[in-house]
Amino acid sequence: MAAITAPARKAAPPGILANRAVRKLLALAVLAAVLVPLAVTQWGGATWPSALTVDVSEPLGRASDWIIDNRDSHPLFLYFFGHVSNVVVLAVRAVYLALLAVGWAGVTAIGALVAWRVAGVKLALGTAAAFLACGLLGMWVPTMQTLALMVVAVLASVVVGALLGLAAGLSDRMDRVLRPVLDTMQVLPAFAYLLPVVLVFGIGVPAAVLATVVYAAPPMARLTSLGLRGADKEVLEAVESLGTTARQRLLTARVPLARKELLLGVNQTIMMALSMAVIASVIGAGGLGDRVYQALASVDVGAALAAGIPIVLLAVVLDRVTGAAGEQHPGEPGGSPLTWLYALGAAAAVAVAGRLAGFLDWPDGWEVNIAEPVNRAVDWMTAHLYSGVPVVGGTADWAAHFTSWVLNPLRDGLQWLPWWSVLLAVAALAWLIGTWRTALTAVLAMAAIGVLGVWNPSLDTLSQVLAAVAVTLVIGIATGIAAARSDRFERLLRPVLDVFQTMPQFVYLIPVVALFGVGRAPAVAAAVVYALPAVVRITAQGLRQVDPAALESARSLGATSGQQLRQVQLPLARPALLLAVNQGVVLVLAVVIIGGLVGGGALGYQVVFGLAQGDLASGLVAGAAIVCLGLMLDRVTQPTERRTRKGA
Repeated sequence: MAAITAPARKAAPPGILANRAVRKLLALAVLAAVLVPLAVTQWGGATWPSALTVDVSEPLGRASDWIIDNRDSHPLFLYFFGHVSNVVVLAVRAVYLALLAVGWAGVTAIGALVAWRVAGVKLALGTAAAFLACGLLGMWVPTMQTLALMVVAVLASVVVGALLGLAAGLSDRMDRVLRPVLDTMQVLPAFAYLLPVVLVFGIGVPAAVLATVVYAAPPMARLTSLGLRGADKEVLEAVESLGTTARQRLLTARVPLARKELLLGVNQTIMMALSMAVIASVIGAGGLGDRVYQALASVDVGAALAAGIPIVLLAVVLDRVTGAAGEQHPGEPGGSPLTWLYALGAAAAVAVAGRLAGFLDWPDGWEVNIAEPVNRAVDWMTAHLYSGVPVVGGTADWAAHFTSWVLNPLRDGLQWLPWWSVLLAVAALAWLIGTWRTALTAVLAMAAIGVLGVWNPSLDTLSQVLAAVAVTLVIGIATGIAAARSDRFERLLRPVLDVFQTMPQFVYLIPVVALFGVGRAPAVAAAVVYALPAVVRITAQGLRQVDPAALESARSLGATSGQQLRQVQLPLARPALLLAVNQGVVLVLAVVIIGGLVGGGALGYQVVFGLAQGDLASGLVAGAAIVCLGLMLDRVTQPTERRTRKGA
């Protein structure tokens, strides 16, 4: 009787239709069969139809003119932006004067003692050596200028990012609202938003700090939200059962449980802020970035390296210190207020002693000139490796072959495809990996590029990004697998990755141009080098975090090392691998745009040209197209949490 009255189950689709991916593709094919003939009939041709483009140059030009005309008289600028600018200038100047007052001995002692209390003697010695190296290279004053700007920018980025992450972590609605905003902030190339910031604040420190905040705040916001959402549910339920309020639960449970993610957010914010040091120098940031930029303008690799090394050293030191702080538990001795008081007291004593002894300015006689030997080495490499190398050919030949065999066919193929087929391919990829909402977002982002009237340049940029991402993933995932399987290799690789990840983006361009010439290939090569460390690290971390029980089970069944990798580790590390792809795309986009300075062309050239000429329309349209490319690639490479639910 029960069998008669029970509701009949819906029969599963027969055969191949049981596969969810096949059903999605069939539904998309039916939709395409209806819409594509209509689109072809109405708007024929391969390139994006001109009837569907919108000219935004005129309103953007009017907006630029209005800002310039009213910057010195409108109340918005006088009583809001003006006060913001003054606060930033005063804060940076106060930090800079404090660093100079402490002197090189005091700054070195403070840095070393903080590192000692957080991570031990080894890191303390490394920190002291890093600060001393900045002085030996003749870059003490520029280092202090950069450090002052970074202190203010990082503090502002952490505050802004933490507030945004708090809102996203406590509210699903705010999370959905902020996600596209954070995507835009992270994907938009720095050159694109330098122009509006300069229009509002002018050339100088305020524009540099605010541009850095826009660039560096998203990692803090994302990781804060992740930490709050990932708090242990049982702990939260236990705290709630004690009758605590929402505010008490946040301060006593959620925030302490998210401590590791919060400190990781600070770490990533510092890394992002330092990577902006050179770019911000274009708009008057000064410091080490200005030295790098001026050296690159005169193609002086040695001087650029002398100023770039201190940026790398600062980044490595801050990375190690904040990383060690994230690994500490609240009750450990390093976090004791009394030990911190002793450490700061000792640092203050050293600073006072250095001031009394006259050790404020770094002595000129202690400086070492590395520019000349570096430039001689670069000249030798150019003379012996650029062309004429027996059998393998020179680097210029490799660049020419890569351009003619990979970049040109990929670009021509994308531009040859009908515009509707590109949208269809984007929809298929995004829907297969996510939901229909994911596919709709990706298609709308790609269509927005056509509406802005930059379809062909965007496909040119897309071809460079795809080529660079492909090379990056092949090398990065292979290297990450090796690092995950060997602790010794991982230890040897870590300082190399630190250097490559923290070296200013501009610094890559000079040796790349010296070896490969000018064109799209150097832009791709620089993008690969810049994006590689993130892919390697995320891949290695994902493989190391695979459940040991799963590996032990595979070993007990007689699986070889290769079988464990292919059948257990890689499938279980799939989210980390997709995150590596996502981060690779974002970082490649950033450097491909800078590659416009060395002949990369396409959207990168338009962004750089817009900044150089003060052309808001050209720069922002190209920047918006890059954002759309980034959003599209993000949706295509990142599966949504709801992809496995019914109706996805």
